[in-house]
Amino acid sequence: MFSRILCLTAAAAALLGAASKVVGGPVAVNVTPRTATIVWVVQTDELTLHLPDGARQSPSLHVEKTNLTGLQPNTRYQYDVGDLKGSFKTAPVANAAQPFRFVVFGDTRTRHDVHRHVIEAMVAHGIPDFVIHTGDLVADGNDSSMWPVFFDIERELLRQTAFFPSLGNHERNSRDYYEFFHVETPFYSFNWGNAHFSVLNTDYGNAASSPAARDAFWTEQTRWLEEDLAANQKTDFRFVVGHHPPISAVARRQEFNPHMVALVPLFEKYHVNATFFGHDHNYQHYLKNGIHYVITGGGGAPLYDVDKPDPAYAVKVVSTENFVTVNVEGKAAKVKSTALDGKILDEFEIK
Repeated sequence: MFSRILCLTAAAAALLGAASKVVGGPVAVNVTPRTATIVWVVQTDELTLHLPDGARQSPSLHVEKTNLTGLQPNTRYQYDVGDLKGSFKTAPVANAAQPFRFVVFGDTRTRHDVHRHVIEAMVAHGIPDFVIHTGDLVADGNDSSMWPVFFDIERELLRQTAFFPSLGNHERNSRDYYEFFHVETPFYSFNWGNAHFSVLNTDYGNAASSPAARDAFWTEQTRWLEEDLAANQKTDFRFVVGHHPPISAVARRQEFNPHMVALVPLFEKYHVNATFFGHDHNYQHYLKNGIHYVITGGGGAPLYDVDKPDPAYAVKVVSTENFVTVNVEGKAAKVKSTALDGKILDEFEIK
């Protein structure tokens, strides 16, 4: 394994002039063994809205991207976008036994000081091969002023790894989410070595404008999920990612997600090893019928009490900020949840 250097200077030179500034990224997305896309968000101007109680600034943002092909698997590349530097690691080939490490976290939408501490703690633990975000990146995905704040806080992490996001309800299914992270569909999947990841859009309420259209979307996604899991039964690990969990220790959240609960039989039928969700601002771990359900929503949003865990399935529930690290080595995956002070909240192994 070795490092490669890429210079993305032609497009960047025009972007980094006096009239424009990069306010997001660069970050590597859609990373595979041989391809990747580098994206960065540029502010070209700013609108000032005059209100009775003062003025509100709204930046004009657009995305620049470069598609990279012909890369080598399981290789770290360094790149420059103008004066900005970044790096990422390509995925190992499908079903390869090379070890890898990824981090999962979510619900970074508010309490920016706490969000910043979460990112600092993650970086201090070492940069992972890739990062998964379980949704609610910002408080309102349609408000352009919020995205530069998100990218500023996460800059040190995102510029050094690959990023795989999922939609939260606070993204509002916004166009910016799709453009900023080069996401072409609300749900997607990817492979990393001997693991397969199915990333869902669990935000039924914002998926479409009418009940009939929302039901049609959910039917389509469910059909896709079954086909996706069925086609990847030979991988050593199958992980499902989304925002809304099918199980919760937050009393007011229980029995509130019938669409997600209805997916549980699919998880069991196709031998999903673990699921990762957010939405509840805390840490929760359940083991039910052989599947680990992990909720990691401690990225900065106000914490929720874990006041009613199901004693039949609950392994660990705690109301604190956190992130989850997964180390995959061969046919074993070691999962660890960490609090901001470095305390280990929970550890378990999937074989």
